[in-house]
Amino acid sequence: MTTGAKKTSRLSQAMLETARDMRSIGLLDEAGYDKITIRHLGVKDRPDLEPLNGEEIRAVRERAKMSQAVFAHYLNLTAGYVSQLERGVKRPKGAALVLLDVIRRKGIEAIL
Repeated sequence: MTTGAKKTSRLSQAMLETARDMRSIGLLDEAGYDKITIRHLGVKDRPDLEPLNGEEIRAVRERAKMSQAVFAHYLNLTAGYVSQLERGVKRPKGAALVLLDVIRRKGIEAIL
């Protein structure tokens, strides 16, 4: 059995062409266009997130002026897990890594 690249349907091709046109005339911003293309073409060109170490996670939390418990609440984690991340016992992955990256880049206000 061979697995090849998924062929883009005619409907998806038409939608992508429309999105390109909307972007070119200013009706769709770059972020909206990227979201459409990633959803329909795949994530092959999406950059990998850089992992955060414990010191960076602590700095992000302190910049947000939050205790570990409050920070954990907003990330839907336990305070113990945040403590383990900050001490370097564990490394963030999945949704926690994505949220931490967003908070690092845009501030805690981005998720509130």
